[in-house]
Amino acid sequence: MSTTQVNSICPFCGVGCGIALVASDNNIIAVQPLSKHPVSQGKLCAKGWNTPFGISRHGRLTQPLMKVDGKFKVVSWQHALSHIAKSLKQFIKESGPQSVGLISSARATNEDNYAAQKFARAVLKTNNIDHCARICHSPTVAGLKKTLGSGAMTNSIDDVGKADVILVIGADPTENHAIIGGQIMKAKLSGAKLIVVDPRQTRLAKVADMHLQLKIGTNIALLNGLLNIIFDHGWQNDDFIKRRCEGYDALKAHVADYTVEKVSEITGIKGADLVKTAKLYSQANAAFLAYGMGITQFVSGTNNVIAVSNLALVCGQIGREGTGINPLRGQNNVQGACDMGCLPNVYPDYQSAIDKQVREKFSHAWQTEVALLPGLTSLGMSHQARHGNFRGLLIFGEDPVVTDPDRNKVAQGMRAMDLLVVIELSMTETAKMADIVLPAASFAEKQGTFTNCERRVQLIHKAVAPPGEAKIDWQILSELANKMGMSELMNWQTSEQVFDEMCQLTDSFSSMSYPRLKQNNGLQWPCNKEFPDGSRCLHTTTFPIGKGKLIPVEYELTDEIPSTDYPYWFTTMRLHFHYGCGSMTRKSPLLERETPIGLLFIHPQDALDLGLKNHQGVTVSSRRGCVETRIEISHQVSPGLLSMPYHFKEAPSNFLTNDAMDPITEMPELKVCAVNIIPLPENQTPRSSVLSDVGSSYD
Repeated sequence: MSTTQVNSICPFCGVGCGIALVASDNNIIAVQPLSKHPVSQGKLCAKGWNTPFGISRHGRLTQPLMKVDGKFKVVSWQHALSHIAKSLKQFIKESGPQSVGLISSARATNEDNYAAQKFARAVLKTNNIDHCARICHSPTVAGLKKTLGSGAMTNSIDDVGKADVILVIGADPTENHAIIGGQIMKAKLSGAKLIVVDPRQTRLAKVADMHLQLKIGTNIALLNGLLNIIFDHGWQNDDFIKRRCEGYDALKAHVADYTVEKVSEITGIKGADLVKTAKLYSQANAAFLAYGMGITQFVSGTNNVIAVSNLALVCGQIGREGTGINPLRGQNNVQGACDMGCLPNVYPDYQSAIDKQVREKFSHAWQTEVALLPGLTSLGMSHQARHGNFRGLLIFGEDPVVTDPDRNKVAQGMRAMDLLVVIELSMTETAKMADIVLPAASFAEKQGTFTNCERRVQLIHKAVAPPGEAKIDWQILSELANKMGMSELMNWQTSEQVFDEMCQLTDSFSSMSYPRLKQNNGLQWPCNKEFPDGSRCLHTTTFPIGKGKLIPVEYELTDEIPSTDYPYWFTTMRLHFHYGCGSMTRKSPLLERETPIGLLFIHPQDALDLGLKNHQGVTVSSRRGCVETRIEISHQVSPGLLSMPYHFKEAPSNFLTNDAMDPITEMPELKVCAVNIIPLPENQTPRSSVLSDVGSSYD
């Protein structure tokens, strides 16, 4: 049996590890780590090693499907695209361009995402374009844009090894970004001090020099308190603040109210630990700060990010190797999807969608008028659909029925649309609800680029042909544009042509090309005339907005707190062996064996009080719904706090989660709500909560 090896990038988290796809007989049969890859250096996590299962031919969609009388029927591409085009044109004519939209994918390439936002703005004439960053790191983009002028990881991943203090807040890298987690562990073993801020006792927290196990949702109180301690002791970096920041006096006055005693009471952290943490971080030669969705997924998400930025700026821990503000992105190309403009308020390279000059620039380049009105977020589109104001949606590679908060509302929105089109690898829960399902090519079946969390744009290469009639996302959009009477607008022949067009319209990518990406093993943006070889570290001498902004933010309670009816705090989490909605990792028998069904983590004292035994079934309920699952008794959570992963469609945590939103970004408060828990009889197996009335059979 002959095999070939093709270099590519892991399709899971935002680390962007290098892999070689081993192909035989048009199937991916194995992967190998790339020993000289600049990020992963010959290492892969369990998910990366199991890549072939996630994209295997088994269970893949191979032909267009259209729902007829509640069942999917196989149709031709010609028929499916003609129907979609006709419907979209009708909706726009009758209800305007605000009645249609598109959700792109953080797992698709930069080229696919560029095509998606171009299709929305130039063909549909709407800014209704969004993707899953809405529910993970939209506050990062908004918050760091305000304070620094750029909403991305400021440093490189290998800067972890150059830090003498590492602060991880609201992130669990050993579970979710294992290669980065490994580098953090290596740095600690080499002498770096590790501080973990997390309401859960994660694996990383167990080995940390300090674990600040704060009460959930008290991030701003903690960060303001640390700043107050720093100011009181004179530990701030006065020289850095004078040269590179503004707003110092207002911030210092604001945090003066956050005394050690007050912050200790709010957060549950001992005053001595607060002082020790403030000293360690502020006095470090180089302090690397990383954060995740334990910062962003709150109604205060944007302000949480601003508070993180305040701490780094006041201490001068930015603009140098080993320092920085470093958001850890969840999906393999969520950074790229944001960079490409798959957000309702920005074009590629974060050029404002409401700026007349930006619109004129893209109208001239694309030779057509572009969208004028402000766009809706993904949750906004669902909300408008429930109220009869939104009619047609295209979803690429996302499963919002599983991943978005308050699943019942999301499902209602999907059902209310006149046309729901899902472009996917397999029949997800959202795809089951669609009117039309189109088969998509996986990352192993196309060429393109991904951008990892350190802003590194990397090439992927086609290793096998797509199964059946599956197509690449940008090709589908190109053909659909043609059906809608705009044949010249997206008439690309190769992914490289798509990439080159994007680079011509964006300064941060203007010195990139496929040959240069290949030659340099990827390039980190900005990569332009000023930085022709890319940028390992941002903000070394100045910020895009001039001086960094120190902005006072106030601690506020979460939208829900425990009550008599719902006495427990509830938070969501991810597991090392699974990813996202589970549509890829749960195809692996090896990963499924590790955690085969959903579970709920509960502290031993709470289990004892409820008379629960390990792995016993329970019903968990919130104000929005209920789920049956099994418990896992664990010291990972504190008394009164329950934690649940969202990978399992049999026990979907998002039946429970709250869709209360950050007013700036519409980030839902996925990280915290209030729940109750009721035991099932010991011998009763938890019942599956999968939506059963949407119809997934097809002929």
